[in-house]
This record gives sequence, C-alpha cells and structure tokens, in this order.
Amino acid sequence: MTSLDDAGFVSLLTTRAAAEPERVYARFCGEPVTYAQIERRSAAFAAHLRARGIVAGDRVAVMMRNSIATIAVVFGLARAGVAWVPVNAQQRGEGLRYLLTHSQPRLVVADAELAPQIAEAMASEAELPLLAHAPGGELDAALSRQERFTEPAPAPEAVFAIMYTSGTTGRPKGVIVSHRMLRLAAESVALLSDAKPDDVFFVWEPLYHIGGAQLLPLPMIRGVTLAMVERFSASRFWDQVRAEGASHIHYLGGILQILLKQPPSPRDRDHGVRIAWGGGCPADIWPQFRKRFGVDIRECYGMTEASSLTTCNLSGVVGSVGTPMPWFTVRLDDAEGRPVPAGARGEIVIETSVPGAIFPGYLDNSEATAKALRPDGFHTGDLGSFDPQGNLYFHGRMTDSVRCRGENVSAWEVEHVAAEHEAVEDCAMIGVAADVGEQDIKLFVKPRAGASIDPQALSGWLGQRLAPYQNPRYIAVVDEFERTASQRIMKHRLSPRLDDCWDRAAMALER
Repeated sequence: MTSLDDAGFVSLLTTRAAAEPERVYARFCGEPVTYAQIERRSAAFAAHLRARGIVAGDRVAVMMRNSIATIAVVFGLARAGVAWVPVNAQQRGEGLRYLLTHSQPRLVVADAELAPQIAEAMASEAELPLLAHAPGGELDAALSRQERFTEPAPAPEAVFAIMYTSGTTGRPKGVIVSHRMLRLAAESVALLSDAKPDDVFFVWEPLYHIGGAQLLPLPMIRGVTLAMVERFSASRFWDQVRAEGASHIHYLGGILQILLKQPPSPRDRDHGVRIAWGGGCPADIWPQFRKRFGVDIRECYGMTEASSLTTCNLSGVVGSVGTPMPWFTVRLDDAEGRPVPAGARGEIVIETSVPGAIFPGYLDNSEATAKALRPDGFHTGDLGSFDPQGNLYFHGRMTDSVRCRGENVSAWEVEHVAAEHEAVEDCAMIGVAADVGEQDIKLFVKPRAGASIDPQALSGWLGQRLAPYQNPRYIAVVDEFERTASQRIMKHRLSPRLDDCWDRAAMALER
C-alpha cells in the first residue's frame, strides 16, 4: 500500500488522467469512459457547483442509479470538497423526506424519473433545488461544458460523504465519511481481492451503497477496470461476466445463494473469474460455490463507520471473516467491557493506528456518536468470536435490526411507518429464516378496536411508503402482544414460524 500520510483520492484521478488520458477507467453496460473523460466531466460539474454558489463544506444529495454521469457527479463533488449525500433510489415517503431534511443539502441531483418520488416525499417541506438527469437535459449540459477546475484537492480529513445507515432503535444515522476513509476502503478491497493491474471488477452494486462507492478509487490504486451494469440479474449474471472478461465479482447478502439456485450449466466454469469477495457468505455455501464455479471466496467484515472493511480472510478458513486490516485491531468485549476468551461471543470493538480511519461521528447526533465512539475504541454493536488462531467470526447485530437483501433494516423504521396505518394499534417486526440470504421480515400487527386488517391491503399500503427491501414478506395479525412490566413488546416470544401468517411471495406466485 502507498503512504497514508496523504491518503486522499482526488489527486489520483487528475494524475492518472494526465499520464494515461485514453486509458479506460470503467465501462457502463459496455460503454467505456476514459480517465480524461471522467476528469473533464467532473471538473465541469465542480465548476457548475461553484457557479451555483455551492462551496466546500456544503452538501449535495444525489438520488441516481448507476451511470457514467453518476460517476462524474460523485468525482465532481469530491473535487469541489462538497459532501455527497447518496440516496437509495428505492427510498420514498417518510424515509426519503427524513434524509433530505436531516442532511440539509444545498441541491438534489436526481434521475428525472425519480423526481415525482422526491416531490411527493417533500410535499410539506420547503422546496429543494433539483438538478434532473435525463438524456440531453440540464445535468448533461453541465457535464459537457469545457470548464476547468484548478482548486487543490481537499485534505484527506475533509468530508467526502454523509452515508445514512439504518439505525436499530431510531432514525437512520448519517455516517460522516472522509476522503481518507474512502481511500482506505479501496485499499482494503485491493488487499482482500488480491487486485492486480488489468484485472476487471464486475460491478452490479449501486454507487449509493458503500459496497459500490468504495470501488471508485480502486482503478487508480491498482490499475483495474470497473465493468458496471445497471443491476444484479441472476439469469444474466454469468453471461455479463463473460462478456466483460471479469476477473472479480462482489457479493452481499444472498447473492451467492441466488447464483447457486440457477440451473446447472456446462458453462458454469466457463469464465475468467478467480475471486469472489464480499461479506455474508454462510459457511455451508462457501464450499458449494467454490466447487461449482471454481471461484475462490474472500470473506470480510466491516462497517461504513470504519472505512468499510475491518477484516479480511486471506487464509481460506471457511466461515471466518478473517483477521484485521493492517491499520486496525479488533477485540471482543463482554457486557462489562472485559475481553472474552477464545470461542466466546462479545461485542466487536475496533481501534486504529491511522488517525481518521474511524469516522469522526454521526451527523448532528451527539448521543449516537458518544455511544459508538468511546475512549477505548469504536463499539460496533456487532457480535463476534475468535477461534484459537485469532480468526474472527461474525454473529450478527446486538440490537434490533434485520439483515435483508444486503441491507440493515431497522425495526424501528418499519414499525414507525406501519403504526401510522389507521387500522393498526400496535406492531412489532422480527427477522425470520429466509429462502435466500440472511433473513426475511415478519411484521406482527394488532388491529385497533373495531377495526380489521387485510394483510394483502396492508402490504400494498406499506409498499408505497417503504423501500422494497424494507417491506415485510410476512404479516401476522394478532389479538394481543405479550409485554414486559414497562409495556414493551416481548419480541423473543413472537412466533418465527412461516406457516401462521400471510406471505407476500406466495401471493405473487399465485397470480
């Protein structure tokens, strides 16, 4: 790895563009974009921001699906020292309104077809300036201008992004991510994946997720090319990988299980992929995937708050997330803050030898910041255990959330929305066994007196107010909840069965 004394990434783009202007940085759905093109378009966007009066330290929300324009926008924001607020394109309703009010952006850049979602969510709020992305539209015009941007690159500790991660007992928290943190994230990916010059990384994950964003500096660090597609498609996955000549694939959530469920093909090993890297590969899936597709698995663990990747498994110990990155140390504490012995579970606590590798805090949330950032390290709220060789194993969140489709889904968020339905008196959400991936969501609802609840109708209502990955698959109607003395619902007493409730997936199959 290069020196961490000046660990930003903006200067890497300008240096590479000057040295190898026609080298391909990435391809999006087969369309190449060179370093020179990214440099010119990002410079034009940075200049456009200044013309709007947007200065270093301001924030701009971006609600765009992957595209070449999205790459240019993100690099333009970074060059201007303006904090990027990535917004999931699936967000809507109250969740979207919260992100766009809490982050206080000076501007929203969005795909034109998402503008109605933004307008609906912000109906009762002050109108935000919107820069729409459509072919030949205002954003394209801004990106195509031949304007230069000569301001020096932001300092490594400058804010690169405010990335909202779902909380477990409250609102999503805005993680303050520095330029140094994104650089370290990319360096971590390079180490984990054994990236080499001229490798091709197949990219299906959205840039508004840290899994995609952390790849942006990687081509400049290791000389790789990003091969980007619009979205993950199980049926087209290997054909796309072959067409792009990919050497690496990334996985989150149930991606590997989904690929294993595809019909076997004589071409299962007819590809150039040597490494699949990511997080969340179950121990039983690991050898199955490796045997069928001939791909080495590289598992890791991390959080956005600690430069994305904290550990990496380079030894191949099945089921382990490996050992810490060179700039991190990990310990496991019990409830009293004492280290736990090998084999026992404890909270994962992270410390670093590189100032700034761990985030400085959550945006305008001193309480959550103080809880996570303590004098003895970053308390993740995750459970882990060590084997006698020092390999870490991840055992999930300590608090009330569900990992669904590669996203942390806060029970509080879902329950907060469901409780607004006129027929719902109270509700509770738990995670249950999933066919594919980590968990599915089961929502228990108690009707108001004199009211009745149609689960299918409630599901449709929730679908208009929650992101698709937040919408419960299962809905169970109950007469009453068992409660503690303080009237809290005893979630551990709720049924995890899948045959005593309405199933959205089953209804979809019947249509």
